[in-house]
Amino acid sequence: MNIIIAILILGIIIFIHELGHFLLAKKNNITVTEFSLGMGPRIASFVKNGTRYSIKLLPIGGSCMMLGEDEEVEDEGAFHKKGVWARFSVIFAGAFFNFILALVLAFVITSLAGVDYPEVLNVREDTAVYEAGLRDGDIIKKFDGKRINFGKELDLYFFFNPVNGDPIEVTYEREGKTYNTTVFPKLMPPHYRLGIEYSSETDEAILLVVEPGLPLYEAGIVPGDIITSINQTPIKTGKDLANYFEANPLTDEPLEITYKRGKSEKTVKITPKLVTTGYQLGLYYNLYREKVSPLTALKYSFLELKYNINYTISSLKYLISGKASINEISGPVGIVSIVDNIVEQTEDEGVGYVLLNLINFAMYLSANLGVINLLPLPALDGGRLVFLIIEAIRRKPVPKEKEAMVHFVGLALLMILMVIVVFNDFRKIFG
Repeated sequence: MNIIIAILILGIIIFIHELGHFLLAKKNNITVTEFSLGMGPRIASFVKNGTRYSIKLLPIGGSCMMLGEDEEVEDEGAFHKKGVWARFSVIFAGAFFNFILALVLAFVITSLAGVDYPEVLNVREDTAVYEAGLRDGDIIKKFDGKRINFGKELDLYFFFNPVNGDPIEVTYEREGKTYNTTVFPKLMPPHYRLGIEYSSETDEAILLVVEPGLPLYEAGIVPGDIITSINQTPIKTGKDLANYFEANPLTDEPLEITYKRGKSEKTVKITPKLVTTGYQLGLYYNLYREKVSPLTALKYSFLELKYNINYTISSLKYLISGKASINEISGPVGIVSIVDNIVEQTEDEGVGYVLLNLINFAMYLSANLGVINLLPLPALDGGRLVFLIIEAIRRKPVPKEKEAMVHFVGLALLMILMVIVVFNDFRKIFG
């Protein structure tokens, strides 16, 4: 079932991409020889106004084939007969429609689930952020010169910018007033950590933060999960959890932790991690979405789109810099695995919650595909746009055979990359 869901998500996103090409081609009076839903052999088709509309066997994406796209054709409806900027708009429209789809999905998410405002949580007196003046309930507006709209943007920042000893400028809002401060990270002594934050004031031991790279995160525990026992000791409230850790400081001894998510309860055995190096801010922040008005949802849907575009660009920079391995890239098989994880981790919350998380994933994929396709690489839309820009500057097109050769080489390299990515996907799943 999850394979079908993954195919549908990916198929719809690719189809929307091709629909962008199709509509702008029609707008510019370019002859579309075939517009298809799906890939592979045709199972049904009809011809109207010179365009064959097809449904193909494999429900994966679609295609928009234009007359004179890759060869010289003496026809006024041929792609190459149109002006540079008309062709530019047709090529660009694929990625643009992916961004539009991501924006629509972002609006659905923000309307139904709300916004994760970057609210400061659980500030402790011995931390760098406390000494800088930050308190519970403050809303972070800028962090290290970067505009912050969501809690997850801070996650993104810390992933790509590990904390060191450098001071960090922070702008925050408190009771409608804006303040600026400087946070000086503190060098922490070696200590054991689970990677969670909670409030001792809650009626249940609900987790507010689960930090990536630390034991509870690795065990699949997420913010919102509720701790019900540790080593068979019942935990009913946030105060119980605080008392337990006060009475039982973390060591290298494994812990048996039982937690509740929705209607189900699970038990995991984890070992605290010894953190021996690094600076810390003591900054914990909200990742929960808060319901908002329709107008606010519309505003933040644009910011969601911006966040997903920035996330993709930052990930590409991380990969190019060599800080990430090509093995970390996921392809179609990896997407199926991600869908599996989404369904598994959220199904206890109900169908609606699963759908929201799948929509959120589709939003990211659509924005991701838009960015990737605009990269100035041969065989991608971005590579074709580069040739059109060169044509506009030279006032004459690059010879078709030369452009075709460049795209052929680019396509071959992309196919090799895809084989590597698919192999890695299978290795990660069955490895």
